Amino acid sequence: MSWQPEAEEIAQRHGHAEALGGDESVHRQHEAGKLTIRERIATLTDAGSFQEVGKLTGQGSYAADGTLQSVRPMPYVMGLAKIDGRPVAVGGEDFTIRGGTGMGDLRRKGGQGGFVEDLAYEYRIPLVNLIDGAGGTVTSAKRRGYSVFPGMHGFERCVDLLSCVPVVSAVLGTAAGGPAGRAILSHWSVMVTGQSQIFAAGPPVVERSLGEKIDKERLGGARVAVDAGGSIDNAVASEAQAFAAIRRFMSYLPQNVWQAPPVLATCDPPERREQALVSIVPRDRRRPYDMRKLIGLIVDRDSSFELQPTFGRALITCFARMHGHVVGIIANNPMVNGGAMDAKAARKQIRFTELCDTFHIPLVFLVDVPGFMVGAQAEQLGTLRDGMRAVYVAMQASVPIFTVVIRKCYGMAGMATCDKNQLDFKIAWPSAEWGSLPIEGGVAAAFRRELAAATDPVQRGAELEAEMRRYASPFLTAEAFAVEDIIDPRDTRPYLCRFIEAAQTRIQTSLGPKLKSGVRP
Repeated sequence: MSWQPEAEEIAQRHGHAEALGGDESVHRQHEAGKLTIRERIATLTDAGSFQEVGKLTGQGSYAADGTLQSVRPMPYVMGLAKIDGRPVAVGGEDFTIRGGTGMGDLRRKGGQGGFVEDLAYEYRIPLVNLIDGAGGTVTSAKRRGYSVFPGMHGFERCVDLLSCVPVVSAVLGTAAGGPAGRAILSHWSVMVTGQSQIFAAGPPVVERSLGEKIDKERLGGARVAVDAGGSIDNAVASEAQAFAAIRRFMSYLPQNVWQAPPVLATCDPPERREQALVSIVPRDRRRPYDMRKLIGLIVDRDSSFELQPTFGRALITCFARMHGHVVGIIANNPMVNGGAMDAKAARKQIRFTELCDTFHIPLVFLVDVPGFMVGAQAEQLGTLRDGMRAVYVAMQASVPIFTVVIRKCYGMAGMATCDKNQLDFKIAWPSAEWGSLPIEGGVAAAFRRELAAATDPVQRGAELEAEMRRYASPFLTAEAFAVEDIIDPRDTRPYLCRFIEAAQTRIQTSLGPKLKSGVRP
């Protein structure tokens, strides 16, 4: 006697699970331009690598004699898979069943408190969340017979994961409640423009609470969540682009904090010197230039991947490679606010610094910052506090940091680009200038009485500025070894590649979780 009948029942139950919410629900999903969760996992992961866990989970329907008739699957699919040959835990809501709404069970397949998160944590492998659901529902209390406190299925494991393995979230539909919270509790997130929305609560709750009628796109579409709020990092045009972006992001990160970032072979020679660098910065200090072009000339060709490109635009943050080694680039953008650090740029710098520090990715600062953004609006937005948080986080970072001053490096914002507690290694271009504050504003403040008493205050101000500017030459600072080097801009790539390669020993000997203490200002 064999177990063939039971084996056939397993296959039958798998068939019910693979049918998702039924043909009609799947058709509606496709009509909305969206893939099903099973299609998403198959598209994202390496072919044939997905090993599903919990495929039998659901609500069975039985005949009077106990024969199985059908199974309504749980609205979550998850398991073990590979992305570019690397094991990952992956899961997401099945919108074709109850709109991806969770059942509120004690043991969950996914979502906060779910098996897929435990899998990532215990195996020390990355977690990929494919989010398309609204979280809890008030009907759970009726089914359960009582209501529960917030956090019955809390974010404890989500928080644990952020300190040890890469966590990526793709918002592929409408996310509210718990799924929205999990999207934020990620190292990087992406959404699809026009298809995805994210908010704490949807339009019906907003209308009931505030009397405000608003559609879900204006409440939490990409323009709000990515461009204005920065809740989600990147927006793309399609699910296919979202999956490609996930694979690209993952390629820069190690499997966990106990491993170093991956090194890739490159045909781009480290000694490459780009002639365009010697003239990319205008002699007119007030004229902007293309910092993204500058980055592209320094790093390995086509190796950069920008995070939050439309949020906090006065700052550019991207992963790249230098002779195959992963680096994090933080660069001021002189085309926005003259590169001055506003509140959003500070928040962006804080998050990226912590991301790189957590996963042992060296930081390269390309500096052109005249200081914190000033003015009444900047003060109302709390720029000073956010800016000092950036200083605080930079000083807590223990990953190797390389500071390259391209043009301006002033004030407390300039402090946030330097490695004061370690090697404090700074190099500069001949176009560089630095100090407590720019000469123009400094002269106006320091010589206020003299200027007021002058016959021609404008002329006297120009004379004082010219006098002070003589002391601002970067070569005088280099003579005192107060900056480690002034380099030909064309030598930036070779110079950095040598030191980034040498720093790998430091990285290899300081792997593991980063323990932080204190309270951010």
